[in-house]
Amino acid sequence: MLPFMAHGHLIPFLALARQIHQATGFKISIASTPLNIQYLSSTFNSSSPMNQKMTISTSLSYLFCSTDNGLPPNTENSENLSLDSIGKLLSASLSLRKPFHSLVSDIAAKQGGAYGTLAYSSLWLNLPHRGRSDSDEFHLPGFPDSCRFHINQLHHFLRNADGTVSWSKFFQPQISLSMQSFGWLCNTAEEFEPAGLEWLRNFVKLPVCAIGPLVPPIVLKNDYSSLSVAASGISTRRAEEMGVSVELTRGVQSSIDWKEVKKVIELVMDMKGKGGDMRSKAMVIKEQLRASVRDEGEDKGSSVKALDDLIKTLQSKWEMINSIS
Repeated sequence: MLPFMAHGHLIPFLALARQIHQATGFKISIASTPLNIQYLSSTFNSSSPMNQKMTISTSLSYLFCSTDNGLPPNTENSENLSLDSIGKLLSASLSLRKPFHSLVSDIAAKQGGAYGTLAYSSLWLNLPHRGRSDSDEFHLPGFPDSCRFHINQLHHFLRNADGTVSWSKFFQPQISLSMQSFGWLCNTAEEFEPAGLEWLRNFVKLPVCAIGPLVPPIVLKNDYSSLSVAASGISTRRAEEMGVSVELTRGVQSSIDWKEVKKVIELVMDMKGKGGDMRSKAMVIKEQLRASVRDEGEDKGSSVKALDDLIKTLQSKWEMINSIS
């Protein structure tokens, strides 16, 4: 596995590796740069005793010099980086392509959230907002005609994208390459984003497995505070539809006054008014996420079934490779 160099990608990949290992016994190799490997190793070693029995290998690492790519020293992920520096990190990550291909070849020789994903992919591939004024709204390919997006909802680096800047040069070929793969994995659940997953599958024309939420099991056993963790990688749009999100401001250049924050907190904490309704709906979302990861004999949630199907495919490919060799 080669997760992108950001904590929001590293942890879900580690969670997925654990699940695949527990179901198959496969040895999972997570490849990254030295500091990211160190972070993953410390996270893994602090896990529950059950996880100590697993043999997930994080010993593979690439040499990566951040200063050679215009980044601060010892920068190997997006933590605490400005957007401009994240753009440099994206471009720098392409330098790992050759060593990763070598790593995969070496191993082979030795061993024989859907709505947001769709929106992000379609925006970069199509750049449908170009040439529009700040007050304009636009349709995004892949979404129903009734869905409209506003220019002022886009960050300036995307608003200014024209296909020639570094962000465009990174995302457009990467997304195009991913659409030539055998399928996509999404950190979401069928129960939570049925429409978003349907639109994404129609857009990429590939199998899309919803295997989320990829979070520690304890997260879904707690109350409201943990719900935000479980839903952090899930569609914001879906949360808006359910009525459990609050807009503090609109547009990327706007600011938030502390009085507005206080007003929103009071709204959410009011059990008798809208806050109580939001809490009730939040519990509905939580139960949807719980249902997706339910694994009780024959009674399995959608994400568990999707992961089972993925594992069966991996095992089938492995058996086919072994039969040929």
